[in-house]
Amino acid sequence: MTTSPQEQASAQTQTGGHPQRWLILGVICLAQLTVLLDNTVLNVAIPSLTRELDAATSDIQWMINAYSLVQSGLLLTAGSAADRYGRKKMLAAGLVLFGVGSLVAGLADSTAQLIAARAGMGIGGALLMTTTLAVAMQIFAPEEQAKAIGIWAAVNSLGFATGPLIGGFMLDHFWWGAIFLINLPVAALGLVAVVALVPESKNPQGDRPDLLGAVLSTIGMASLVFAIISGPEHGWTSGRVMAPAAVAVVVLAAFGYWESRIPYPMLDMHFFSNRRFTGAVGGAVLIAFGMGGSLFLLTQHMQFVLGYGPLEAGLRTAPLALMIVALNFTGLAAKWSTRLGTPVSIGLGMTVMAAGLASIATVSSGGYGGTLLGLLLIGAGTAVASPAMAHAIMSAIPPEKAGVGAGINGTVTEFGQGLGVAVLGAVLNSRFAALIPVGVSSLPAALASASSAEERGRITDAFASGLETSQLVGAVAVLLGGLVAAALLRRAERADFA
Repeated sequence: MTTSPQEQASAQTQTGGHPQRWLILGVICLAQLTVLLDNTVLNVAIPSLTRELDAATSDIQWMINAYSLVQSGLLLTAGSAADRYGRKKMLAAGLVLFGVGSLVAGLADSTAQLIAARAGMGIGGALLMTTTLAVAMQIFAPEEQAKAIGIWAAVNSLGFATGPLIGGFMLDHFWWGAIFLINLPVAALGLVAVVALVPESKNPQGDRPDLLGAVLSTIGMASLVFAIISGPEHGWTSGRVMAPAAVAVVVLAAFGYWESRIPYPMLDMHFFSNRRFTGAVGGAVLIAFGMGGSLFLLTQHMQFVLGYGPLEAGLRTAPLALMIVALNFTGLAAKWSTRLGTPVSIGLGMTVMAAGLASIATVSSGGYGGTLLGLLLIGAGTAVASPAMAHAIMSAIPPEKAGVGAGINGTVTEFGQGLGVAVLGAVLNSRFAALIPVGVSSLPAALASASSAEERGRITDAFASGLETSQLVGAVAVLLGGLVAAALLRRAERADFA
């Protein structure tokens, strides 16, 4: 009986891991970093896009959400395809598609073109996000997987948090399209490294991709976020909101029914009977919800209200990323998680993150000190909770479905970020919408149309009040999510030892 290359690689992983596993981890983290930067890099470009492309608030939200929602809908299918057809192939294909989408986005001259390009980038991003974590699980021995996931999660958070800094630097020196064109050399370098270093791994008996499930999940989530975005402007009971909300309910229900009936679901509903899996998924959604929404709003507050330039705003959000790097790459977060255990780590991390969001909401009005404290707390909480949640999700999935597991992890993260931008953005808009003149659809336009300094002050005060409320909503969601996730994981551990 012959042994396939995939079986040899699996046996090698179980005995000691791939001999070049740390170098390969660096390569896949580089690919992952490029994708994650584009989740937040647009935040500091909002004033430029509003001015140069005449983009309304809803346009800006769709530029951000088109990318994350396409990823959310395709991640599960991409992970399933990687398991069956080869994770290295899908990783290389993702880099190519992401590079092409970045080129089109950088050269776009209208909001519609940019939104379409961002959606195209989401396809490549879906392939990259699933394969990077799946490859990491395959090349490391079990005793090293937690450490590898910690580094992967640190890069994950680093890319998300440093997007505003890199975007601000580029906007201070170049036009807004440069924030996409910088992806091209990184994608090219990553492609060469993947071809040369990353070993192929796949499960030849893997399930075939669930194309209908991908279509249903994408339509359902896009309809849901569209309804949330449209609510403040058109009214929550208007047809423009109720129709897509109804579509979201029907389509997502159909998605759940379809996944529970077919023999090759991209999301096996039986996973949700595992408390470990359910608790980790819930925590991952809410930590992404809080971070995604808060950074989206905070960068606008720094530029529109406090008057910082793009680079200044990016530098002032950098402490969040620096805290994550310090705790994860020094191994401190991993040591704490080992001593505390997964449930306590997730509960404590999300509680600290919620405190950071509350600090930004209640103290930042007195200056940057409150914001700095909040960013440091969010970074510390994320550094502890995110790796623990990713490892809990992956450990609840069979090894042969590593791609699907990575797809689930990526789906809940991307959906949480998109939902955070939409929900917290909607809360903010509802607080100052009454002061925006009729026919004006964005904060910059409202400020530009103000006839006096007093009127301008009222608009910025309304925006600041909306920011406080939205950050507190995010803090409550993260805190409750952390407590529930910790309780579910604790019950799962007790059941395992019973």
